[in-house]
Amino acid sequence: MKLLNLRVIGLVILISATLSSFAQNTGVKRVEPPFWWTGMHNPDLQLLVYGDAVATTVPEIRYKGVKIVRTATLSNPNYLFIDLKIDKKAKPGTFTINFLKDKEVKASWDYQLMARADGSAERKGFDQSDAIYLIFPDRFVNGDPDNDAVEGMLEKADRSLPDGRHGGDIAGVAQHLDYIKELGFTAVWLNPVLENNMPAYSYHGYAITDFYKVDPRMGSNEEYKALADEMHQKGLKLIMDMIFNHCGSNHWWIKDLPSEDWIHQFPEFTKTNYRGSTIFDPYASEYDKKIFQQGWFDTHMPDLNQHNPYLMTYLIQNSIWWIEYAGLDGIRMDTYPYPYEDSMAEWARRVLEEYPGFSMVGEAWLNYPSQVAVWQADEHVYDSYQSHLPYVFDFPLYDALGRAFTEGDGWSTGVIRFYDVLSQDYLYTHPENIVVFADNHDGSRIFTKVGESLNRLRMAITLVMTTRGVPQIYYGTEILMAGDEGQGHGKLRKDFPGGWQGDTVNAFTGNGLTFDQKKALNFMTRLANWRKNKPVMHHGKLKHFLPVDGLYVYFRYDDNDTVMVVLNSAEKPNYFDRERYSEMLEGFRYGKNILTNKMYELSKMKIFPETPMVLELKK
Repeated sequence: MKLLNLRVIGLVILISATLSSFAQNTGVKRVEPPFWWTGMHNPDLQLLVYGDAVATTVPEIRYKGVKIVRTATLSNPNYLFIDLKIDKKAKPGTFTINFLKDKEVKASWDYQLMARADGSAERKGFDQSDAIYLIFPDRFVNGDPDNDAVEGMLEKADRSLPDGRHGGDIAGVAQHLDYIKELGFTAVWLNPVLENNMPAYSYHGYAITDFYKVDPRMGSNEEYKALADEMHQKGLKLIMDMIFNHCGSNHWWIKDLPSEDWIHQFPEFTKTNYRGSTIFDPYASEYDKKIFQQGWFDTHMPDLNQHNPYLMTYLIQNSIWWIEYAGLDGIRMDTYPYPYEDSMAEWARRVLEEYPGFSMVGEAWLNYPSQVAVWQADEHVYDSYQSHLPYVFDFPLYDALGRAFTEGDGWSTGVIRFYDVLSQDYLYTHPENIVVFADNHDGSRIFTKVGESLNRLRMAITLVMTTRGVPQIYYGTEILMAGDEGQGHGKLRKDFPGGWQGDTVNAFTGNGLTFDQKKALNFMTRLANWRKNKPVMHHGKLKHFLPVDGLYVYFRYDDNDTVMVVLNSAEKPNYFDRERYSEMLEGFRYGKNILTNKMYELSKMKIFPETPMVLELKK
């Protein structure tokens, strides 16, 4: 893209002009992170300072317990990097950074050290006892219509545009936490809420223009922190969506790059090939790997160079800052394999160094368990790599869920897909540390994939909620929201009914929902709330049996409890054969279906077509 070459030329001109005008114009415009804390495990902090010709100054700090270890400059004199050592005995307070030139103070900046909250380092993230509710904030609830149009923000809300902003915000999420809790969920993953000040198509949040600022059309940093606090009071956990692979082309960096290698640049625009399989492919060409990791995700998303040590330190500290500031319980990292794998491993290591019990899940959208397993911590597939990443998404099972209930039962089709995917769990060192889902914001909704069949949807959701791992449900699945990715992403991210004034249907109150929508909502509520209070579904072992005639049966069990899950995907009734499952049924005579409260004798069971059953086994 010719713009890239012009940008580099412009940078050289800017450097010359800025140096010559230093005496007339010196000032500090940004210092990031904007503040920090005392008592962190790692005493080191690197400040990015941005201001006119600030690189030609010498910083000075006089504060007990805070010491400047070194400073660094890059090619652009408008950036200065200051490495600090913060003693564990340093007290909270504000200190002044003076920027000197010829012993004269040219600029000053007051920097604050906050008192770290008690027990912050011991926080526990999400785990198998949780169920995650994924919300697309712009499309959930417009809780504050006054922020739909904000001065200085390029795009305003317009619900008539499928790919435009619709006005959903943090206030809307906060106002409906009780709905999420009563539905049976214990954690919320919000798609990105940070500033995306782009001229169009900014609603999705993945083109960040300020890593330290919530988008004002979503709310404010203070509102985001208040949301986390309120969630914690209600027993809910908050998972933040982060992106290290790219930023938005309107990010303030891009307008004045710290150095040419801050982003990946090409003679003309070069898009990634989206092939994450190249990273650990023993036969992959270096060319293909380079295009995957250095190509831009899209024309408006410059690709960040995580091998620039100053950028990577910036990103790592940004994660720690948000965890500490907002009290996060987890991070979902977007496009996990696209950045350099060694850089992402260092990110995970540094975060866990500060918060050993914290949870992070990476989006490695790959088709086979062997390709996904390599990104999980302690993997043994590719022995020379250690990602430190605790959780991964189960994309292979996601793919199976999108096909199994509509293609008929055969040697390699239908519910045998679930068996085949799970049979490869030996590839994961921690198969329990995997997030299971049927759909999300990037693909067709599961209700669409199963042919808009309520019965098939119930089977899909039953599998997600009862197999090993951490279940994740996309907002609106509980009320049969549909959407085909072939119609564009905007169709996958429709407004949640009842989230806007004047909506004729309100899913929060049930007003206007169809009979089937109410059935689906009741089904999800019953299943999720049951799972929440069932330890065997969190940490129990799994044993499954080969599907026969579309009937897939598996068990979750521990020393105290056994649950049998039955999925009859066939379009005809199936009959239970106790002998076949006898190794798991010894000592049990009855089973209570928690979906209907009906009790069954295990020797006499008829399973209706396209029906799930979740049976608590009784003696």
